[in-house]
Amino acid sequence: MNMDVQQRTVRLLIVESDGKMLEEMYAYMERLGYVLDSASTGNAGWHQASGGGYDAIVLDVMLPGMDGLTLCRKLREEAFSNVPIIMLTDSTSLENRVICLNWGADDFVTKPFAMLELEARVRAAVRRARAWGSTRILRWSGIELDPQRHTASCHGRELRLRPKCFAMLARLMRSAPGVVSREDLEHEIYGDAPPESDSLRVHVHLLRKALADAGAPLLKTVPHLGFRLDDGAGSPDGDAEG
Repeated sequence: MNMDVQQRTVRLLIVESDGKMLEEMYAYMERLGYVLDSASTGNAGWHQASGGGYDAIVLDVMLPGMDGLTLCRKLREEAFSNVPIIMLTDSTSLENRVICLNWGADDFVTKPFAMLELEARVRAAVRRARAWGSTRILRWSGIELDPQRHTASCHGRELRLRPKCFAMLARLMRSAPGVVSREDLEHEIYGDAPPESDSLRVHVHLLRKALADAGAPLLKTVPHLGFRLDDGAGSPDGDAEG
């Protein structure tokens, strides 16, 4: 496998309307060990990408319905997504490349392109995102979490968390106030081998109790979607348990 991204499986969403190109990308990326999903329209891409769970998105600018640039901006501004986005564009103009970056893309590849280059750019974007996400101190609504020192606090009060609860909180904080799917949380704490039992429910309960005892924002269950941190300013959208 030609990936040095911390030796972890990379989950990639490809939003591309050209069936032949999509087939070529699938054949190349699957052979390298990527786990792939796809969408052929902007609206379908929004539905899949806004649910989270991907390490990177390859997004064509020209899509039926919602175009790629609009989708990119919606993911940044409405879904609060920080997933790396690599745009596919037909234009080589400087103006077009600047527009892609200004609307939220992390990188771009100009058509026609070599699959080797696309994969290298995806790998580099994921590596940068994981390095940044694993080292920076996370802060949200009174909670502070240091991934390197493995410490967490709420309004200066120490949060004593089990390792899996710590990993879940870090993932939720990176997406806050956005929703993190149940599948994404399971992948965060179990990798590619989740247990058959619903032990995620136990860890959600422990994390929710630790946050509540510290007066931290609520850990809310969003029915049929997943979980999110709520600072109390929003309207109720879930039940109390996972």
